[in-house]
Amino acid sequence: MGKITKIIFQDNIRSKIVIFYFCLLALLSWTSMLLQDNEAKGALTMLNIVLFIVPLMSLLYTIVYLYDAHNFIVLLLSPPVTRQRVWWSFYCGIAGGLLIAYLLGAGIPVMLFASPLTAALQLLAGCVSTLVFVSLAFLITMLTSEKTRGIGAGLLIWLLLTMIYDSVLLYLVFLLGEYPIERPLMGLLMLNPLDLVRFQIILQMDASAMMGYSGAAMKEFLGATGGMIVSAFLLTVWAALPYALSLRLFRKKDL
Repeated sequence: MGKITKIIFQDNIRSKIVIFYFCLLALLSWTSMLLQDNEAKGALTMLNIVLFIVPLMSLLYTIVYLYDAHNFIVLLLSPPVTRQRVWWSFYCGIAGGLLIAYLLGAGIPVMLFASPLTAALQLLAGCVSTLVFVSLAFLITMLTSEKTRGIGAGLLIWLLLTMIYDSVLLYLVFLLGEYPIERPLMGLLMLNPLDLVRFQIILQMDASAMMGYSGAAMKEFLGATGGMIVSAFLLTVWAALPYALSLRLFRKKDL
């Protein structure tokens, strides 16, 4: 861990917001696992928490942190420190702090009450979601000129991917149900990283009734193994591409 990354990481894990995030995840995770009468229900409740809270926190916290750290970023940009190193250090430090909060807050109850496979999948889902939405937050920060606009864009993307997207998808299925729409549906599914995470987890848990139309269509078309490989690849793209684009903009940005 580089010196810059270490400084940013330590600053993040001491943040009151990150500590609150840890406490919230711990409260919801322990409640979900203790109040459910079986492991599957508890795991699915945890999945909903992951797909709802983790993206919101990753987006808004990262956007606010980057804007507040503007002067520190300018201070760091002196030879021989490159912009690429500074930007990567911020990504690792912010994502690392959020990942620690998630793994400690949600990981402990899941590992205690769920099977090893279910626990590993839940932790992986949260970690991947964190990396994807921190990456998106970096891109949003480079595309917006003010903190308020960045926060607004982050909220809009969160609402789109967590609530609006699946509603629109269900409406299209209802509207075009008489037509062969499996291939277009798969394409639409791939545009939402949260649907990809949901597909990965529920497919491994063999809870097909909870997969929804999009997940069932993808499983039928690609098969379990093929669907896992494709969704894993696309999640990697979702995590890497926004960061790569943000880095390209950061290199050219006049600070």
